[in-house]
Amino acid sequence: MPLTPEQERLGRIFFGHSWECRDSVFSRKIRFVHYTNAAAAMNMLRKHEVWMRNSSAMNDFMEVQHGLSCLLASYNQRESGKKFKAILNGVFDEIITEIEQSFNGWMHDFLTNTFLVCVSEHEDFEDNFGRLSMWRAYSQSSGVAIVLNTAPFFSQSDALKAYTSPVAYLGDQDFEHEFDRLADRILNERDFIKAQSRQVIVNVVFHVLRFAAICTKHPGFREEKEWRLVYSPGVLESTHLKKEVEIINGVPQPIYKISLQDIPTEGLMGIEIPSLINRIIIGPTQYPVVLYDAFCDLLRQAGVNEPQGRVVISSIPLR
Repeated sequence: MPLTPEQERLGRIFFGHSWECRDSVFSRKIRFVHYTNAAAAMNMLRKHEVWMRNSSAMNDFMEVQHGLSCLLASYNQRESGKKFKAILNGVFDEIITEIEQSFNGWMHDFLTNTFLVCVSEHEDFEDNFGRLSMWRAYSQSSGVAIVLNTAPFFSQSDALKAYTSPVAYLGDQDFEHEFDRLADRILNERDFIKAQSRQVIVNVVFHVLRFAAICTKHPGFREEKEWRLVYSPGVLESTHLKKEVEIINGVPQPIYKISLQDIPTEGLMGIEIPSLINRIIIGPTQYPVVLYDAFCDLLRQAGVNEPQGRVVISSIPLR
């Protein structure tokens, strides 16, 4: 169901950075890309599923801790936090107390029970080569980049209870600047916000703080241009995601599996492989032709017509 004008207005006030990034993706016609190894890519195509991993088991064990640290520093110690709290309390008396009680009760869950799928922005000029820095990080001996159409990521369907957000690459000072911008938007829209129910604003601000913690990353990773599909089963649970234990890089761990099947009754369309996958780039490897043939066959088996037109071999000489 499309957002109402009021919902979009609330989104642009409270999730300003996210909406700016979303507008940029639409205007530049950006696609997303998932860099992974060939075995994981094969598993996705063969089983028609995507695995969401716990943030604490991913490449950077500080995936959520960095964002949470920036948030707590600005909220509790900086002028932007004082300003943010004062403005909201000026709209609804002592609303900050309710928000803090809710957020603090869930803080540990954000660190230990957040599941992610990570993708990057993909530019047209990267179609034939991919991105060297990402090959170096993820290719090992046989990397694959799966280029994805973005429409399902911005679907208004609530079926999966998993939500797309850009990563903000911020240190403490940059985070404080963004927090200050948020406070200014709230102040400028005070009358509109006051016209909403108190509980709506409590819920919105709770999720603002949640995503600020989960989707803020150290600025040294900026070149990744990452977006995240975020699932917090403790907060919002979906009946369509299946929890299982799998071994990844030798480590048994709980994951959630997204079945790549449309759910038309709940408005989720475009996640089946022929619609979702735009192209596959075979990364630098000793066996480019073998992988090319394999992924053409896998796409064909997944229902893609003329898969040869969707698979390319990167010619980047990875050393």
